[in-house]
Amino acid sequence: MKQRMIMKLLAGMTGLGIALGAATVHATPEGDRQELAKFYTSKYPNIKLEDYVYGALAFDADSKAQYEAIMEFPPFESEIEKGRKMWETPFKNGKTYASCLPNGGNQIAGNYPMFDEAQGKVVTLQDAINACRTANGEEAYKLSDMKTMGVLTAYMRTLSNGMIMNIKVETPKAVAAYEAGKKTFYSRSGQLNFACSSCHVQNAGNRLRSELISPAIGHAVHWPVFRGGDNLVTLQNRYTGCFKQVRAVPPAVGGTVMNNLEFFHSSLSNGLPMKASVFRK
Repeated sequence: MKQRMIMKLLAGMTGLGIALGAATVHATPEGDRQELAKFYTSKYPNIKLEDYVYGALAFDADSKAQYEAIMEFPPFESEIEKGRKMWETPFKNGKTYASCLPNGGNQIAGNYPMFDEAQGKVVTLQDAINACRTANGEEAYKLSDMKTMGVLTAYMRTLSNGMIMNIKVETPKAVAAYEAGKKTFYSRSGQLNFACSSCHVQNAGNRLRSELISPAIGHAVHWPVFRGGDNLVTLQNRYTGCFKQVRAVPPAVGGTVMNNLEFFHSSLSNGLPMKASVFRK
């Protein structure tokens, strides 16, 4: 049944959506964002672009009302508290995360991922956290460990709530990384021959069985999210799940392909405010 629904979505795709990725290969990052924003607002004129920070909830008032009720007393507050304690606990040398991150770690998450010219690669917020740890004599956390890196990142991003997403793509090397991420986003893969854009551009606002499909704009402002209670899921974990769902071999979390994809994907949300550590189904 699920595969039939997926194939139905594929069959219903329009040439406009498919062309979106190909037509903007040589556009600027801001041009890409504006073109995609125009696509969504033309398709759904009654939904404000800023409402896409709520993901698929922007398409369903009842679901959004349920979300707001849950967020009054989030079921994952204890996990955020664990992250806060980790953040505030000094390293063995007496220093803290705040001592080695810009602005004490406040209002910076919306700048990540960023391209580091010295390293010649995209650096995620998790990379910055681990760099801080190793610079202070601590072992790096595993990116897939939700009990350490996961909850710490979830708390740290709350320090940037309301910050306007501001991913900068300014140098030739940064543009190359951005374009590589864009290629991954629009390239089909797996046995089902799907791309990220197949769902989150062409079919945003449509249903896959009982679930509404979210738009790509607005995604990056709220990850990691807590799904079904206190099950923490990072953005790259979600990428992994998507690759598996289309029966493709997922790239390594924290590797070049995933980081470049997150770099491109996050830039699509430039200009929208951060809404960290939220509930999703």
